[in-house]
Amino acid sequence: MPLVATAYERGITTLTLDSPDNRNALSARLVGELAQALSDCAEDESVRAVVLTHAGSTFSAGADLKAPPNPYTFVALLRQIVTLPKPVVARITGHVRAGGLGLVGACDIAAAASAADFAFTEVRIGVAPAVISLPLLPRMDPRAAERYYLTGERFDAAEAARAGLLTLAADDVDAGLAPVLAGFRSASPQGLAAAKGLVTARVLEAFDRDAEDLVQRSASLFASAEAREGMTAFLERRDAAWVL
Repeated sequence: MPLVATAYERGITTLTLDSPDNRNALSARLVGELAQALSDCAEDESVRAVVLTHAGSTFSAGADLKAPPNPYTFVALLRQIVTLPKPVVARITGHVRAGGLGLVGACDIAAAASAADFAFTEVRIGVAPAVISLPLLPRMDPRAAERYYLTGERFDAAEAARAGLLTLAADDVDAGLAPVLAGFRSASPQGLAAAKGLVTARVLEAFDRDAEDLVQRSASLFASAEAREGMTAFLERRDAAWVL
């Protein structure tokens, strides 16, 4: 069974992360399937925009610790979302953790139901939100990024919108997105691509400047003794050795 399901309606292709058994963790396979689906959307002239959503109660729990993607492959996926010549919209109705926030940050518009929640949990397993900083830090409020990167605490959709992680939070996320999708359907493909290039320029500067450094930092952290302890504790459902 595919891990990314595809549906199409009136110019909008919906890509659904469909691996709810592991909370849509970012495995090498899921990342590869999503990259291929996005490439297909880029080449399909009937597709005006892409909606990225999820099956189950979690948008994405972050990296699959049992079968993680190559960090360069994940960077390439994030950049692919940013540079796709069509808008990409994150539609969230549940939990988002760690690397899943990178997907949200790479999207042009991000909308969540009021009940959704978010957390940068990397610090709790001995690593840091390194690679996902590429799309996130240019868009987030600096003080909010400092707090949530450093504490790993959970925050709600209203706070995510205030922090710049989300475009909108609404009790009915589909009603909130309705005028957005209507706008895409009324816009010219050329106009959308050109407008997207304007608003993503600063994010792409971060990729060009910092991607290699952040991949290396991430690799070093994941190879450390503290990260091994943190990931083992997570998989064993116990506190890590440093928890006070």
